[in-house]
Amino acid sequence: MISVPDPGRVGALGELSGFRQRFYACLTGRADTLFELTDAVLCSDGPVTGLAELSLTAQHRRGHGALYDAVNHGRIEVDRLRRALAGLPVPRAADGRIVLAVDVSPWLRPDAPCSPDRLFCHVYGRSRGAPQFIPGWPYSFVAALETGRTSWTAVLDAVRLGPADDATAVTATQLRDVVSRIIETGQWHAGDPSMLIVMDAGYDVTRLAFVLDDLPVEVIGRIRSDRVMLRPAPPRPPGTPGRPRKHGGVFTLADPDSWHAPDHTTGTDTERYGHAEALAWDRLHPRLTRRGSWLDHHGELPIVEGSVIRLTVEHLPGECDPTPVWLWSSATGADAQLIDLLWQAFLRRFDLEHTFRLFKQTLGWTRPKLRTPESADRWTWLVIAAHTQLRLARPITEDLRRPWEKPVTEPRQLTPARVRRGFRNLHPNTSHPTAAPKPSRPGPGRPPRSRNKHPATRHNVGKTVKRDLNLQQHQSRTG
Repeated sequence: MISVPDPGRVGALGELSGFRQRFYACLTGRADTLFELTDAVLCSDGPVTGLAELSLTAQHRRGHGALYDAVNHGRIEVDRLRRALAGLPVPRAADGRIVLAVDVSPWLRPDAPCSPDRLFCHVYGRSRGAPQFIPGWPYSFVAALETGRTSWTAVLDAVRLGPADDATAVTATQLRDVVSRIIETGQWHAGDPSMLIVMDAGYDVTRLAFVLDDLPVEVIGRIRSDRVMLRPAPPRPPGTPGRPRKHGGVFTLADPDSWHAPDHTTGTDTERYGHAEALAWDRLHPRLTRRGSWLDHHGELPIVEGSVIRLTVEHLPGECDPTPVWLWSSATGADAQLIDLLWQAFLRRFDLEHTFRLFKQTLGWTRPKLRTPESADRWTWLVIAAHTQLRLARPITEDLRRPWEKPVTEPRQLTPARVRRGFRNLHPNTSHPTAAPKPSRPGPGRPPRSRNKHPATRHNVGKTVKRDLNLQQHQSRTG
């Protein structure tokens, strides 16, 4: 009896093979070695612990010397790879919206004084749970989120933050480029619901909403519980002299007496958090000052109105007394359905943490001891390409379940680590654009008993931002 191939499986395999071809076309220097290095990451047995061990896999047919040479001196057309990622099917929310999440994950390098462009990265959990500042390379990632409880995200972009970069300006440019590529590839059309961009605390969500106001996006982020918001200015009576008021009454998040009746009150029963209740107030804005990302703003400071959401849940995993979460969104005039979508999209932002853990613990993103940030950028994009292939192979991978793991009934329930476990069986059926390796001999290297006469340069750690005008000069100029 002749078996009929499954059209869905054939289509998914074709999508995976097509992306592998496009990814190979983005490699313009040491292409064969970089491509086989990505396959070694996907097909190696167990977590990646270093680059040299990857040269021992059957999928990598070159030596470890060629591997390091490709990582240090290879070339990747990053813009072309970004367009290839944006052209893939993007996961959407329940109502068809595209939900993007932005977050920073550090590649810690505390013991690399000869590596340039390191910053002090704010990390938790390395010493008695207290926050620490450790030198490293921070990377800003943008990913599209799925619905429901999942550990999958579609990583679309990554940018390394340098010592002279303004984090808010770099994030705004990164988000603008990602949204523009999504529109150019036909993932979003005029008349579709606006995209949602979610972020955690630490971002200037008001500034990002103002800068991205010309794009079809709604920004939502967590704000501190001690913030003070302002209501709209009341109507001015006719004939009142003086300058019109810009702000209304004070809305203090930590003072319930300053609150007025919420515009919307919604409640939802969740499986993980119990009963969740959201209170929403429309048209609230913060009082902006010429500090931080607003220091170089030209002209009068604007009024950026949005919706404030107070989210409370019945319980949290491992905690008895959950604290309320305050969110601010650039959406105004939102109905109850949109309010529910906003806070649910924010909770989905934590799926990006699963991706970071997969990158570091399984795919070995921060394992190599690379010296230059350019080599770190190449390795980062190889890891992103490997993760993208896992996402494309998700519906066609056989589940190699361990005896202690729970069985799954649908391919959608497979985790990225379990898809990677079965990728070796799928690898022979995909496209292989690389050429066969040519025989060669290793170089002589440094002569024995000779000293290194060119020691590496040591670099300082920290920001090197220098503004044209400081706060006092701004005040004297605008004064």
